[in-house]
Amino acid sequence: MADPFWLTWWIWLAGALALAILEVALPGFIFLGFAIGAAITGLALLIPGLAPSLPVLLLIFAVLSLIAWLVLRRMFALPHGQVKTFNHDINE
Repeated sequence: MADPFWLTWWIWLAGALALAILEVALPGFIFLGFAIGAAITGLALLIPGLAPSLPVLLLIFAVLSLIAWLVLRRMFALPHGQVKTFNHDINE
């Protein structure tokens, strides 16, 4: 019997790639955390014997995505209290 589609590792990696492409098209670090979460979930499904149910798998994906988003926010955020300012115009 074949595994359900959500237990197929390459589907999660394809979803991660689609989310990463979406992040490039619509930047803002919104989809990048989800892409990282989907990629790690897909790689985790390569572990032999790991076959969680759909709710557990979605919980793993959600937790990994949240952790990735928080790490990205910490890495790329401006220092506390600092505001981004621009001293030049792009048309000059």
